[in-house]
Amino acid sequence: MSIIRAQRRGFARALTVGILVAVTSAGLSACAGATTDAATPDVSATAATPTPTPTPQTPGEKLLAAHTGQAGACAVSFVLDGASIDPQLQVQDRLYDHLPIPRHDGRAFAGWYHDQAAATAASADPTTNAASPAVRVNGSDLVSCTNQQTTLYGAWTTPAAVTGAKTRVPILMYHQFTAKPGGEEGWLRGNYSYIEDYRSHMQYIKDHAFYLPTWDELSAFIDGALYLPDHSVIVTDDDADPTWLTMASPINEQLQVMATSFDITGDGAATQNRFILPRSHTHDMHHAGANGKGQMVNLSAPEIAADMKASADALRGVGVTAGATEIMAYPFGHTNDTAKEGLREAGFEMARTIEQGYVQVGSEKLALPCVRINYGMGVADLKDQIG
Repeated sequence: MSIIRAQRRGFARALTVGILVAVTSAGLSACAGATTDAATPDVSATAATPTPTPTPQTPGEKLLAAHTGQAGACAVSFVLDGASIDPQLQVQDRLYDHLPIPRHDGRAFAGWYHDQAAATAASADPTTNAASPAVRVNGSDLVSCTNQQTTLYGAWTTPAAVTGAKTRVPILMYHQFTAKPGGEEGWLRGNYSYIEDYRSHMQYIKDHAFYLPTWDELSAFIDGALYLPDHSVIVTDDDADPTWLTMASPINEQLQVMATSFDITGDGAATQNRFILPRSHTHDMHHAGANGKGQMVNLSAPEIAADMKASADALRGVGVTAGATEIMAYPFGHTNDTAKEGLREAGFEMARTIEQGYVQVGSEKLALPCVRINYGMGVADLKDQIG
């Protein structure tokens, strides 16, 4: 009996130990499972990363985006008190093409500037150095941008300041050129400027920082809506003669002095360098009519208009856009009321005669005077004419 009891007690202890081992193992497994589950991140509870809101494009950036791939594209923005002006697309290293000329009742525009301080000074007094050609920006300057953009700042003055300045703008008129110091022979001798005199003239204009108005600026000045300094001059040449194209106009490019070439477009509008503004000298009216005078005073207004429209189209063919109908030069200086009516029908705004004189506020736009340059006129003669 004792042996049997002992065996029973041993069996019971073994059974108890087995049960404890099993329970302990199960507990450890459960703990291990709990630890593993806690270390695994709950992906469903992770917050989604928000998509950043894109920065809105500026008007200048939108303009560039609309002209992606255009060589030299530059968006020019404008800041002017009391005016909202859309940016313009210009071309790097080309002359500014028709910058805005704002108009405002009771105010006159005093130009664009590279910084606000200069614009503010010009608004206070347009005769200050801030309004000088060295600071004021217009279509005689090359476009210069950083990262395809730049900003210009505008200035206002008063109509009284425009008229009070009593500015007189000379329009210089050249024709042909010669490399002969003694000049050419024949009845057209006076038309031929010695090329070194011309070079000296352009150097004088550059060295003395003359302001070079564009034609749209001259028009606004005549209206009393734009201030021009009394230190202004416009350089023009008639006929687009080969001596102009090969001898004279390259000097303008070298010195970076803007000039206008009045071209007879019927034989093909000439391709000119970036400092020359091609404009009309008629399409096919630079010859005498029935009465021995120019066709401008022989043809009817519709015939004149048709010729001038053809000339404007020829200029557009060599890249002239807004300026194609802003100014022309009368052949031989001949004009009358019929000629002016024909120009109006063709959409032309201004015309230059050969009458000696200066452009002022209120000048007749279809009868602008000029300062004729003849053979033998040196720098001293030019100074007498333009100051």
